[in-house]
Amino acid sequence: MSDEDCRTELPRAPHDRARRLLPDHPVRVALLDLLAEHSTLTSTEAAARLGHSSGLCSFHLRQLARYGLIEEAPHRGGRVRPWRLRWETPEAGGEERTAEFTALNRSLENESYRNWLAHRDQAPPEWRQDESFSAVLHLTPAEAAELATSVRRLFAGYREREDRPSARPPDAVAVAAVTRLFPLLGEDGVPPRD
Repeated sequence: MSDEDCRTELPRAPHDRARRLLPDHPVRVALLDLLAEHSTLTSTEAAARLGHSSGLCSFHLRQLARYGLIEEAPHRGGRVRPWRLRWETPEAGGEERTAEFTALNRSLENESYRNWLAHRDQAPPEWRQDESFSAVLHLTPAEAAELATSVRRLFAGYREREDRPSARPPDAVAVAAVTRLFPLLGEDGVPPRD
């Protein structure tokens, strides 16, 4: 896809319509993924990571801001313009926006996984295996929180590589690591006890 193909201007739309349109724009999806990994990001940093021009990344960052998904991060001025994900607190009346953003994030994770499945035969042989796994566990709320803390701690051991490229092994590539812990609900919305 060329830079010009990605520059199509989306019409102004409500947030839910923007959410439906984003998976069709791989640059925007990739930018949101990067912003989810980093607290802030400039168009120059995004361009270096994605292999696109700074101008293209800047254009799409502005479009994401137009939809209210990201915002300018506080900075000292100058030409540097960092962006961050826009998180609204429930106190500010943003419960619906927060829920929509969470749904968008899950949609992007699912889209990235579908993209991997569709194209993994093009990956180098050592990366073609699918390391996905799932399990149904019987946990208490305290055990689920403990497991989540353990997974976060495990991930944290690799997170420094994002900020320090020199810490990455030469053959390291970006890998999505998604963990979801949630109770399985019955039709009545209550977790069944079996």
